[in-house]
Amino acid sequence: MTAQQTARASRQKRQQQIVDHVLAKGDASVAELTELTGVSVMTVHRDIAELADRGILRKYHGGVTAQPSTVFESSSDFRLHAHTDEKDALARAALDFVTPGMSLMLDDSTTALALAKLLPQVGPLTVVTNYRLITEELRAVEDVRLIGIGGEYSRTHDSWIGLSALEMIKSFSVDLTLVSTSAMTGTMTYHQEQEIVALKRAMREAGSLSVLLMDHSKVGRSALHRLDPVGAFDHVVLTGPVDDELVEGLRKQTDVRVVTA
Repeated sequence: MTAQQTARASRQKRQQQIVDHVLAKGDASVAELTELTGVSVMTVHRDIAELADRGILRKYHGGVTAQPSTVFESSSDFRLHAHTDEKDALARAALDFVTPGMSLMLDDSTTALALAKLLPQVGPLTVVTNYRLITEELRAVEDVRLIGIGGEYSRTHDSWIGLSALEMIKSFSVDLTLVSTSAMTGTMTYHQEQEIVALKRAMREAGSLSVLLMDHSKVGRSALHRLDPVGAFDHVVLTGPVDDELVEGLRKQTDVRVVTA
């Protein structure tokens, strides 16, 4: 192995160490990461800058975080380990909308992934998705006809996005679309990225019925881009605790179900 290859391998190993640490804790200071990796402060800053450019982590003054903000969506890796009990509860509730023979469209949310893990127990289904982890989950299931949405691969979302993906989504008409998003208020849903908004909106429009799945941490928040009004979804499933007044307001717009994790 050449010196250049050795340096590259060392950098990749160190950056993976940083990512694993931040994903586990949610955030970390530069000083903390310097002590963790045993390299200089400047080297840690360069690593952080590279990871931020790749959309894996988000920089702030003095440190780095994997937590979402109004303009930054957490990576798929981080979301996989967040609010898992709530996502499992949402998945079980969402299964009530699924019957054998249906065609489903699932987005690249980790909540949809939790549902995908339950689909083999339903029976024959056609599943359309742009999320790599859902395709991995279902690719060996004989009763599932699996259709992958192609496009530009996003490492942050671990899914296929972009214009090609959008055009492919618009070519489908499915029985049921199930999606999640980053934030919602009493009247509107949101996401941090305009490109993802276009995909999720097209997915909702592709379904004869649409279901929005949201854990309680996303409720009462907004993000940079408006997705769709709450009333645009046929059903909304939430995990508690959720403010009773907010739920009452939501129910004036659409069917709302609150489940317990």
